[in-house]
Amino acid sequence: MATDIWIILTASLVSTCCAILGCYLILRRMAMIGDAISHAVLPGIVLAFLFTGSRDSVTMLIGAGAVGIFTTFLIEFFNKQAKLQADAAIGVTFTWLFAIGVVLISVFAEQVDLDQDCVLYGELAYVPLDTIQIFSFTNEIPKASVVMFVILLSILLVVRLFGKQLLITSFDPAYASSIGIATTLWHYVLMSMVSATTVASFEAVGAILVVALLIVPAATAYLLTDDFRVMMKLSIALGIFASVLGYYLAYWLDGSIAAAIAIVCGIFFSIALVFSPAHGLVKKHKKIIMH
Repeated sequence: MATDIWIILTASLVSTCCAILGCYLILRRMAMIGDAISHAVLPGIVLAFLFTGSRDSVTMLIGAGAVGIFTTFLIEFFNKQAKLQADAAIGVTFTWLFAIGVVLISVFAEQVDLDQDCVLYGELAYVPLDTIQIFSFTNEIPKASVVMFVILLSILLVVRLFGKQLLITSFDPAYASSIGIATTLWHYVLMSMVSATTVASFEAVGAILVVALLIVPAATAYLLTDDFRVMMKLSIALGIFASVLGYYLAYWLDGSIAAAIAIVCGIFFSIALVFSPAHGLVKKHKKIIMH
């Protein structure tokens, strides 16, 4: 039973972090940045291994995190300086960096158990097996749960202190600049949080689930409300609810937990797409009939 709780708790922590950041990404039309980072960090992981000779998760996370932040700088550079559209800048950056990672593996780490699958995809079922002891008087706790709890506290602190700046620069960057808010600074603050969350999450839950949790709950909430605070709360609730339902769906089907959670997220989005009071297909169909 304790194993079930740790798996669900870790998934819920990841979903909460992703839901908060996903709301800002949806507003900025940069929803696929998480997918870009999850692939672009591959060369950072390989370089960390080549320099240290260790596959220790902390070493890998440091290398991945550094390249993740570098990825956001490159995307912004291509977008602002080369005048590429945001989606094109994301596509160019992550395919280029991912290809470099694949080449580094094939040239320098071919004889080592280091491949795209082992460094990019995690498995929630293994979370309770990798534990640490925080204090001498406490029981061992899954490391992924501790890491995601620290990431969540950091995100909540930044949003609590600087939520106004993040919101204004997401809604209207031109207006934010006109009143003296440094839009570039807050863009990099947000992208750094996304990078840290993505890198910290995918070792435990897998890259596909991280991308799903960054996009789908926030996109679902976006269909249901025009109030940003409500959108964020709905996104968090949907992510946690999907984590719980997805776990038991995977248990029932004897399948992948991450995939089951992503499927539940997709079901929630489909329901919202059809029945949303403002943007749903049913509402639009009624308007067409009335006219």
